[in-house]
Amino acid sequence: MIDYSEKFEKMRIAGKLAAKTLDEVTSYVKPGVSTNFLDKICYEYIKDNGGNSAPLYYKGFPKSCCISPNHIVCHGIPSKRTLSDGNIINIDVTAIVDEHHGDTSRMFFVGDTSIKGKNLISTTYESMINAISIIRPGIKLGDIGETIQKKVESRGFSVVRDFCGHGIGTIFHQPPNILHYGKKNTGEELKAGMIFTVEPMVNEGKFEVKILNDGWTAVTKDKTLSAQFEHTVGVTDEGFEVFTESDKNFTQPPYLI
Repeated sequence: MIDYSEKFEKMRIAGKLAAKTLDEVTSYVKPGVSTNFLDKICYEYIKDNGGNSAPLYYKGFPKSCCISPNHIVCHGIPSKRTLSDGNIINIDVTAIVDEHHGDTSRMFFVGDTSIKGKNLISTTYESMINAISIIRPGIKLGDIGETIQKKVESRGFSVVRDFCGHGIGTIFHQPPNILHYGKKNTGEELKAGMIFTVEPMVNEGKFEVKILNDGWTAVTKDKTLSAQFEHTVGVTDEGFEVFTESDKNFTQPPYLI
C-alpha cells in the first residue's frame, strides 16, 4: 500500500490557501470593480499568507489569477475592464505552498444575474460535485467524464472539449488528463494517492471555443455564456478527499457574506 499521507497533508495546506483566497475576494465582486483589482486582492492574500501565485509568469501569463466573465471560457487575463450588473464571472486561483499547488475556481454573480446564467452555473456546479462523488480506487477516468457530460447535456448545455482537468502536486500541470466528457469504464484506472483537478467548463450554446489574439483567452465561438468550477481532489483508499473546499461553505453563488 502506498503511503501518500505526507503528500496529502501538503496538498491540504496549499488547497486551503487557494480556497481561502476565493473566500477573501468574494465581497469585492460587484458592479464597477475592475478585474485588475480582483487580481490584486488574490495576489496579495496568497502572498500575505505564505504562498505564491502559480499562474503569475507561468508560460508568460501576465497576472496572478484567471478571471473569465460571461462568454470567456477560461484563461481570461485581468485588466482595467470593470464588471457590469448582470455579468457572471469565474475566478481561478492556484496557490503554491512548500512547492505544492492548490488549484480551484468558482463562479460569481455580479449584481442581478439572468435566470439562464444562474441555471448554467448551477448545472456546472452539480456536474462537478456528481463527478467527484463517484471517485474511488478502481473506477476509470471515463466514468468521471460521462457523469459530467450526462448532467450537462440533460439540461441542454454543452461540455467544452478543448480543455480538461489535470494531475497536480509539485508540478502545476501533469498527467493524467481529466476529460469532462467520455464513456463509462474507459481510460486510466484510478489508484489511491492520485491527485488531480476536476474542472468542467460548460457552455450555454455549442461546445466550440476559440483563442483570442493574446494567446490565452478562450471564448465561446457562438458568444454564449460559459461557466466553470474547479476542485483539487485526491484519491484515498476508500474514496476521495477535496483539498479546496471553502471554510465558509461558499460552494456556488449567491454567497452569503
